Amino acid sequence: MSHVFPPPAPVAVPVVGGGSLPVHRIYCVGRNYADHAVEMGFTGREPPFFFMKPADAIVAVPEGETGRIDYPTLTANLHHEIELVVAIGTGGRNIAAADAPKHIWGYAVGLDMTRRDLQNEMKKQGRPWCIGKAFEQSAPIGPIVPIAKTGELLAGAITLAVNGNVKQQGDLKDLIWSVNETIEQLSAAWTLQPGDLIFTGTPAGVGAVVRGDVMEGAVAGLGSLKVAVQ
Repeated sequence: MSHVFPPPAPVAVPVVGGGSLPVHRIYCVGRNYADHAVEMGFTGREPPFFFMKPADAIVAVPEGETGRIDYPTLTANLHHEIELVVAIGTGGRNIAAADAPKHIWGYAVGLDMTRRDLQNEMKKQGRPWCIGKAFEQSAPIGPIVPIAKTGELLAGAITLAVNGNVKQQGDLKDLIWSVNETIEQLSAAWTLQPGDLIFTGTPAGVGAVVRGDVMEGAVAGLGSLKVAVQ
């Protein structure tokens, strides 16, 4: 079959040690740290909920380099959200939490960039968040580190600084829904596939960035992700 126009190149993220991981879908977990839930006006361990970003929201930043994103249209309140990203290597449906590590290919540092003013307006109207979350360049990500190198990441610092000033600090052990529980819940709703990425949630301290700002996020064991807004 011939295409009516050339198909886009596949989206892929570099892998530490060589090669790249092709991206299938991007799932994101909402309000998965208690302190962030509080700053957003919520409390407690609510049932997990998810939203999605298109694969081409990815901005893959090679190790040691500074990525660049454009300040998006329609917003005056672009927020940073630093997150641990989980890359699925073996797909499946109804995966038990105890079996989840066998489905993980690796981990990365990611940013869930958010047009907060647009998201808040959609919340008020009871409408989907897509315009606030699923826009171009809204998912910068660093290289994926194989789980064979890191082991399971159950604890460790997660931080984000803007222009050298620390804005977000947390620990992976404070995830309301652990990575394994998240995989269990996701795979009950969708059949997970190799190349799926899961953005697991952000700690408190989210805030606005403007053109010229440089964000540097890090997760213990994974190195850092540096992104400039232009």
